[in-house]
Amino acid sequence: MNILLKGGLFITKLDGKVAVVTGAASGMGKAIATLYGENGANVVAADFNFEGAEAVASEINDAGGSALAVSVNVTERVQVESMIDTAIDAFGDLNILVNNAGIMDSFEPVGEITDEKWDQIFDVNTKGVMRAMRKAINYWVDNDKEGTIVNTISTGGLNGAHAGVAYGASKHAAVALTKNTGWMYAKKGIRVNGIAPGSIETNIGSSMKDISEFGMERAGMTHGLSPRIGQAGEVAEAALFLGSDASSFVNGTILTVDGGWTAGF
Repeated sequence: MNILLKGGLFITKLDGKVAVVTGAASGMGKAIATLYGENGANVVAADFNFEGAEAVASEINDAGGSALAVSVNVTERVQVESMIDTAIDAFGDLNILVNNAGIMDSFEPVGEITDEKWDQIFDVNTKGVMRAMRKAINYWVDNDKEGTIVNTISTGGLNGAHAGVAYGASKHAAVALTKNTGWMYAKKGIRVNGIAPGSIETNIGSSMKDISEFGMERAGMTHGLSPRIGQAGEVAEAALFLGSDASSFVNGTILTVDGGWTAGF
């Protein structure tokens, strides 16, 4: 159930909160944005795919929620900062930031990765996350407000065999961003946590081109151990927990959501 009973009245877990969700047009981002909307949040659905983000926002609004769509390229600082400003201007505040946008590499090991591909992966998966976090953190600190950040990372940010070198390194860096920021701002009432999904049924593979046969063969040795493919909604439930007051004493940690895949190694 996504509804809590309090004082004889039904309330939702994110009642009145303002949440920005990047990569919201599809997959895990869509599932998170939709679930947040169902639970009372005012949702800013942000994505490079603006038509997809608009469709998600419309679904939330049609279901009785409150949402708007924003076009954002997370590799562009001005667009990232404008995304946060739009949320504050439209809904009067920012309470939750979900950094979900990300792209895969093509399983290239270090001997095959190009400078261009390395920079592209880090611009989206790491620098874009940092910039959104920086903007949100400074808003909260400057206005003496509390806030919550949820970063979608990956089991590839905890292990070395789930993708190529660029994706793995970018997600390891996102773990450091999460833990460092959670520690630094803990006394400010700001929480920062991450989710490390395992194999999830999404369209992230659409960003993969010219897949490395060598890298895929090596990574495939571990992927074959996954008990099953997870669903985006299962990740969204974890994001709902981390974004809500139910996780009020959870900070600077990474929640693994992989069906037990990585428990054995």
